[in-house]
Amino acid sequence: MAKDANKTENISHTILIEPWITEESTRVSQFNKYIFRVMSGASKINVRKSVEEVYKVKVISVRTISVPKKKRVRGRTVGWKAGYKKAIVTLKQGDKIEFFENK
Repeated sequence: MAKDANKTENISHTILIEPWITEESTRVSQFNKYIFRVMSGASKINVRKSVEEVYKVKVISVRTISVPKKKRVRGRTVGWKAGYKKAIVTLKQGDKIEFFENK
């Protein structure tokens, strides 16, 4: 049993890559919405389970956004800026996620 619990926890940490911390994300955190960068293949259900497991909160809804890759040109060199996926997670009233703890 303990082996399965560790496997699930590892999957949760791989689905959530990092919290998306910008001016806009701190503004919407007042409304119990938090933004995360997630794996490109992650579904809304996977994101919901991962956030609930890692942060011990109740998730009301998940909205996902896939940002496509973009072409970048520098002189004659042509390259691509990688695309990514992010998720906006709405929490139950009263729940909160603290990214920065005051010590």
